[in-house]
Amino acid sequence: MKSRDADTPNSKRPKRQNRLISVCRVEDLPPGRGATVELAGGEEIAIFNVNGEFFAIENFCPHRGAPLADGDICGHEVECSRHGWRFSLRTGACLSHTGSNIEAYEVIIKDGELKVKI
Repeated sequence: MKSRDADTPNSKRPKRQNRLISVCRVEDLPPGRGATVELAGGEEIAIFNVNGEFFAIENFCPHRGAPLADGDICGHEVECSRHGWRFSLRTGACLSHTGSNIEAYEVIIKDGELKVKI
């Protein structure tokens, strides 16, 4: 079990359910952008478009709970807007602080729609 900061509500973290959810149309997320997706129950994920490649990760930085969808995208990384922690969009690995990884989710495009497996 991962250690979490008290500022980050557990109710906002998606629980793995092995289900596919529709999040938006491909054209709704332009290249170089991130967005917050609120799931049923108030849980959140962040989705990103990196030059037509789509990624989904947990939407909370483990440091202080900042929403990662608001972070700066640089290549296949996102940098937390509050304190600069960097995460791989491909794997969720924290690149600036070992052991502070977040969840990464599989993204599938079907009929122009982005779907995330949570």
